[in-house]
Order: sequence, then C-alpha cells, then structure tokens
Amino acid sequence: MDIDLLLAIGHHLVVFLLVGILAAEFAVLRPGLSGSRIGQLARIDAAYGAVAALVILVGVFRVIFGASGWEYYVANYVFWAKMAAFLVMGLLTIPPTLAIRRWLKASQSDAGYRVPEAEIASSRRYIHLQAGVLVLIPIFAAAMARGYGIA
Repeated sequence: MDIDLLLAIGHHLVVFLLVGILAAEFAVLRPGLSGSRIGQLARIDAAYGAVAALVILVGVFRVIFGASGWEYYVANYVFWAKMAAFLVMGLLTIPPTLAIRRWLKASQSDAGYRVPEAEIASSRRYIHLQAGVLVLIPIFAAAMARGYGIA
C-alpha cells in the first residue's frame, strides 16, 4: 500500500471516530445529568478534543505527503471551505466544553449536584449546530475528490 492510501484510510477512520464520539456526547448530555454521568461526559468531551486534534494531524500529513500535493490543497477554495467548516465546529465545542468542566468541578464538590436543565438545553443546541456544520465537511470532501474548487 502506498502512503496516500494509508493516510486516506487513517483520515477517514479518525473522522468516523470523531462522529461517533460526538454522538456519544449527545446521548449522555440529557436532562437529569448528575453524579458519575458528569464524569463520563467529561471523559467523552476530552476524547472528542483529542480525536479532533488527531483529525487535524492526519489531515496535515495528508496535505503534505498525499498524492495530490500541498499545492492542490492551498489553491482549492473547496478545501478552504472544508477547513472553515471544521474551524466553526471547533468553535462551537467551546461553550459545551466550558460548561462540562464547570459541572464536573461542581459535582466533585457536591455529590448531589444536578446540572440545571437550561444549561443542558443550551449545550445540546451547540451540539446540534456542530452536527449541522459537520454535514458540510463530507460534501466539501466529495467535491474536492471530483476536482471542484480549483480556480
């Protein structure tokens, strides 16, 4: 197997893992969140961040060492749209992550702590928005794979 194929496989696998972790976070982030579930959510959120960093790392390797060459990517407006969508996803993770860290701290100091439902609803909205932006990423990837985006 060549390096381009291995990088493509790796990139796709970590992206699918990212989507799975986002779904797990959404599943755990429900009204009535308290106790050990808050710690579980914090671990899922940390894994989400780590896997997002891995997506970026593998993506950078793919741009540098892939068969298309970095020139293809930097000149491709669809690539930059895909990067912008990923950046927006990253920015949308900030409010829920900060909230989860706050909840974890509160739960560690008060065993009976229960996350207010309004805060859960707010964080779930951010996850909905992330999922909506996420839909754009494979659309842009498919367009790039077919040669769209070259000026």
